[in-house]
Formats: sequence, C-alpha cells, structure tokens
Amino acid sequence: MGSYSGSFRQRTDMWFMAMLFLLLVAGRARSEMHEGLYIGKINTYAHQVSGHVYAIDEYTILIKNFFYDGLGQDTFFWAGSSVRPSNVGFIVPDEEGKTNKLQPYTDKDIYLHLPDRRKITSVRWLAIWNLREHSNYGDIYFPEGFEPPSPRRISELSRRGAGVRSGTVVIVDSKTIQIPDFYFNGENTDTYFWVGLGPQPNSAGQKIPNEKGYLEPLQRYEEKTIDLTLPGKMTVFDIDWLSVWNAAKEENYGSVIIPHGQDIPPSQLGSVEHESRLPNCEQLHANLQIRWEIQGRSISFELIGQIDEKEYIALGISGSSTSSQMVGADAVVCLIDGHYANAVDYNISDTFPCTNVLGRYRGVCPDLKVEGKESYQILTFARKDGLTSFIFRRTLLNPDDDGDQVFKADGDTYLVWAIGRYNEFKEPTFHHTYPKGTVKINFGRKDAVDNCFGFSTGQKKERPSPWGPFRIKDKSVDNFIARIGPSGGWKGYAGITGYPTPGECWYINGILVPELHVQRGRTYTFRVEGGNNPHNARYYHPLYITDSPIGGYARLTDEEKKSAKIYAGVQFDRRGRPQPSAAGRLCAWKYNTSEPRQADEFISFPKFRNSLRLQCDDGQPAILSWMPNESTPDVVYYQSYTTPNLGWKIVVVDEIVTGNSRATPATTATSMLLALCLTLLCLLRED
Repeated sequence: MGSYSGSFRQRTDMWFMAMLFLLLVAGRARSEMHEGLYIGKINTYAHQVSGHVYAIDEYTILIKNFFYDGLGQDTFFWAGSSVRPSNVGFIVPDEEGKTNKLQPYTDKDIYLHLPDRRKITSVRWLAIWNLREHSNYGDIYFPEGFEPPSPRRISELSRRGAGVRSGTVVIVDSKTIQIPDFYFNGENTDTYFWVGLGPQPNSAGQKIPNEKGYLEPLQRYEEKTIDLTLPGKMTVFDIDWLSVWNAAKEENYGSVIIPHGQDIPPSQLGSVEHESRLPNCEQLHANLQIRWEIQGRSISFELIGQIDEKEYIALGISGSSTSSQMVGADAVVCLIDGHYANAVDYNISDTFPCTNVLGRYRGVCPDLKVEGKESYQILTFARKDGLTSFIFRRTLLNPDDDGDQVFKADGDTYLVWAIGRYNEFKEPTFHHTYPKGTVKINFGRKDAVDNCFGFSTGQKKERPSPWGPFRIKDKSVDNFIARIGPSGGWKGYAGITGYPTPGECWYINGILVPELHVQRGRTYTFRVEGGNNPHNARYYHPLYITDSPIGGYARLTDEEKKSAKIYAGVQFDRRGRPQPSAAGRLCAWKYNTSEPRQADEFISFPKFRNSLRLQCDDGQPAILSWMPNESTPDVVYYQSYTTPNLGWKIVVVDEIVTGNSRATPATTATSMLLALCLTLLCLLRED
C-alpha cells in the first residue's frame, strides 16, 4: 500500500509539473501572438500593395508585413466613412506621424494613429490612395459593429492590510496596469508590487518595478494614480494576479485577478536584451543593470543603462556598512566624452560638487584631487539599441589608497548607484535616479546567477513641464534678496535653464532663478545671503555678476579666468588675485521631509516653496550695489563664485517696459515685503 501511495504521489507530482509547464508555454505563446484584434488582409489592386491589418486600440491600427513599391504619385494612407473609398476622406499620418506621400515599404510592421482623436469606429475603410489620379491601390473594410480593443476596467484591489486600497484597476494594454487612487501606509518593509501565476498571490511570484522603475520596497502612497509597466517581455497574458506583497512575511496586503482576452490592447512597447560575457547580473532599476565576474584578485564590472547622451552612471561601495549611504561612499563615475569613455574613481565626502575651499577639496571629488589614486580601468564601452554600457575592472583590494573601500569576495557589499547629468567640466551633478532603499550584493556568490530582465523600448521620455521661466520685470523693484534653496528637480532649475544642477540654486526675492530685468544707469542693490563661512563648502556662495551662464569663477583655470568678464562681486588685490566681495550670512530654503527629491510632484512653484522652511544663520547680509551702464551687455548672469550652475539671466535694457510676462506674484513690490516678512519671521523663530 505504501509503495502504491508513493507511486501515485510521484505520478501526481509529475502530472502537476507537466500541466504547469504547458500553462507557462501556452501563456507565453499567447503573449507573443497578441498583436491586437485581427481585421483582415489588405485587398490588392495595384503596386503590389499587401499586408495584414490589426486594431490595436480605439485610435491605432497595425499593418504587419506592409508592402508597397512606392511608384505611385501623391499616394497616402487614406480613410473615410463613405460606402467605398473615394476622394472624400482624410489623410492618415504615416508611422512617423508625417503626412508626406508614401515611400516604398518592404514587409514592414507599421503603426498608424488616426488624426484628431478620430476613432476606428468612425470610419468604414482604410485605403492606399492616389489623390491625383483618384486611384485605389489597396484597401480594407472595417466590419459593421466592429469593437476595437480598449482598456479594460476590472476591480479594486482587495483590502487585506497595511492600509491598501484603490479605485478600479485598469488594464491599459498588455504591458500596462493602472491603479487609480492607490493607498499604502508604507509602514511594512520588504513590500513590493508582485505578480505571478495561480489562483491567488503566493511566494512563487516576482516583484516588478514601481511606477518610476524602482525595485526597492514600496514607500507610502496617498491617493496616487500610478501606471505599472511589466518588465522585459512579460505581458498580462503571463500573469494571473497583481499583489501588494510582503516578501518577508509572505503576506498579501491587497490584490486583483488579471483577466486575459483578445480585447486587451497590445502594448507598443518592445524589449531589448543585452548580451554580455559577464555571467552575474542584478537589476538595480528598470533602466539599469550591473553585471560582474571575479577573476583572481580583480573584479570586472559592466553597467548597462538607458541614459541620455550627456548623462553618467555611478556605482560605489556605500559609506555605511549596514545600508546604502552616499556620504562616505567610494564610487566610480562612468560617462562618454566624444569618442572616449571614462571610468573615474570618486570619493564622496559630502553631497555637493567638489569644491576647493581654503586649499582643501570636499564634496563629490575625483580621488586624484583628494590625494588618492585612480583604481578603475575602463576596458570598453558601447551605445546600441538605446542602451549605454561600460565595462571596467578594479582589484578587489586597494592597499595603496586609504580612500578606497573593498569589494568583498565573500558576503554582502552595500552599494550606492546613481544616474544624472554631467556638467561642462565632465563632472557628475545632482543625480535624478538613485536607490530609494538599501542595495546589497554578494559579488562572490558560488554559482553565477542572472536576475536581470530585458529593457523596455519605445517609451516616451516625457520630462515634466517646468514651473518657469519666472521674471522680475518691474520698474519699482531695485532691491533683490538673494538666498540659496533646492533646485526643484526637472520642474525647477534644470527645466528652466536647460543646464544640469548641483542641487542648490539662487532664490531671488523668494523665486527660483528668476530672469531679472534691469535698466542701464540705475543702481540696484543685492542683499546676498548665500553663506560666508568658507569652511562650510556646501553653503559658501558669494554672489557675483558675470557674462558666464555657468559661473563658478573659483573653479576656472588661470587661463579661463583671463577671458571671463566680471561686472560686480569680485575685487582684485595688487597682485591681481581675486576675492569675492558679496558673501553674507546664510539664509537657505530647506526641505521639511526626509525625502527631498519629490519636487516634480508639485504642480506649481508656490506650492513647492510652501513645503520648504527658511533657515537663517546669525549675522548680516552682504550688500552688493551695481549700476549697469552703456557698456554692459544685454544679457549677463548672477552666479555663485564657488559653484557652477546656481544662477540665471539678468536682462539689461535702456528702459523697462512692464507688460504681460510669465511671473509669480513675487515680481512686484509686494514680493519685497513678503521676503522681508519671511526674514523677520525667521529671526523671531531663532530668538
């Protein structure tokens, strides 16, 4: 009996595994075949026109294997609602959104979007039509009563704990799931968005990136609508459920069952896999992978990321032995400079640009500037299929450089990483993407493991619209209060000026880098409160006026200083040595929260600034008086003497004509009273 029972159990297990395998294969096949709702084959009349037509959604058509010899004159994609194709219709833009006459196509898959938000249900046919000759080269008719794929509303997340709740979840397309009005209290660590197979959430699933591509544990959400993109080649046809899952406790805080069906719009996102000879891989972010291999006493790395042309990728050993911490980290910064790539060893003593104050460098500095040694060797780099990759090498131990930390060959190494823009000096500036939690990797694990997925392609990188530009253009304003504050992410300094940011910038009369309009022959007074303690490198910002849109006069070489023009704020001694003359006490706008980089969540600058607090040191502001004259250029800049990319334009005119300009209420004399009131309030708080 025992033998029979064991044999039966074994056969049952084998049957279960076989069925699970078939389900996985079938699900994958469904995923790969889903290209929308098939309408039919194009009717061919001339010029070898052919192809198969699918409805992607209410507004989009896919033509697979489209062929056209390109020999027709004035030929376009043409649609209409008449009984049959005729000159009564409208041009459908091509796959690039253009309305030029059609060029040759050879078995090409193309997506066509109906113009002016017209729906497929509003037309009866699509043709390849010659407008000049009134000739139809090929067409297809949409069936009467045809319903194209459209986003499917399913149900709310179940409410099982941790404050999880939501509106009705929407399957936007085969790779996108939208969760409206999502709540999560954020108090439970090791909680992720989790997907998998089976009738209910279970530990055999896997985490997916959050709405911003991060794979770290979820933070707090309050009535936020988010779009989750399934990673790599995964689609909704590969999963049965979505859960808010605590991986440590194996507990489901809320979930929803994911339906399948041909009426779900196919995603237009693609996926690209990066091929590498390095066997180990971990996904740091949806847009970033790290690969590695230990060979003897050295370790080879490869960083692969979806980054813009003037961006860098940084990776480093954390400044803490128990968490991911930027301060104290030992990092490598990788970037492409023309036809070459650099992998530069950096020491991070603080979170501001490398600054030489009183003969000592502090901040994010190359090792060579802090008496260290270059430990990384760049081997190769590439840009292909929207991916940028760097392969470099370092020894595991660095006994000759006290500033370098050790990549452990056994056990976990705590890491930091970042993606951001580099400046004109090819140095990293304030990063926009970075770990939101603790990252650790066992580089010496015995068996090579590849835990990475493909990169999504076809996503539009839409930066948020900037709050500005702001202008102070008022005849009655001749006093400016200059303080330091956070740069405000993509909506702030970077979006307004187009330059990378070190994380701080000038606030003039309470406004983030406004464009100042001044009049020749009139005296203007700047009350400068950017810090006067040179030992505090992060907050030592004397103000000066220059012709440079970058600033940072102290950073320039002697040769560069010769060509830089200064109009106010710097004095020279008898030997020609420069000294800043407008360094006042520090008054800085600072974040109230522990998570500072959420500026892009604010719809307006006033709302963002209201979330900050003004903190002022004892002391007095520096007074800088300046009168532009006839020789002053039409555009100059107010800048920081020590740090590049903190200021913006001063427009110099013969007469200020106040008109309609994009500005905040602080552009009038009222703003001066507001700024003074804030200063008094700050002083009262200190007392």
